[in-house]
Amino acid sequence: MKTLLLSLAAFIFVSMPLLADEKTDFETNKKAAEQGNAEAQMAVGESYFNGKGVAKDQKQAVEWYAKAAGQGLAKAQWSLSICYLLGLGVAKDEKKWMEWLIKSADQGFAQAQTSLASCYLLGKGVAKDEKKAVELYQKAAAQGNKEAKEELKRLGK
Repeated sequence: MKTLLLSLAAFIFVSMPLLADEKTDFETNKKAAEQGNAEAQMAVGESYFNGKGVAKDQKQAVEWYAKAAGQGLAKAQWSLSICYLLGLGVAKDEKKWMEWLIKSADQGFAQAQTSLASCYLLGKGVAKDEKKAVELYQKAAAQGNKEAKEELKRLGK
């Protein structure tokens, strides 16, 4: 029992600076985000989404993703698309999901390209088009995306 309590105390002691760093990072990012910095807006969105340095709040995450996405940040566009697809912090909306997914993929964001390629392959949200799917998988694979490489291999391309 004594060992367990000592281990718990050590864990808390070691974790406290990490939690303080997360809160400081959040506060720093929020100041920059409020001044319109898209990368900081994305970071604030991720903090809210994951509960890092701030209480978890998916609605707030979506608001910050939307600000960054509106400025053209591809990663934020992809994150926002996922929120619309799954209804995380926002009502599910296939039209908005696809709109933001395409914007992100068009900018060359590999995860978005891979997701959109899968949509073309399955005909989900877009007309089925294996050629377009392969093109997108190839673009993502060229950036080192492992999932895209695996899909190309599976498709024999």
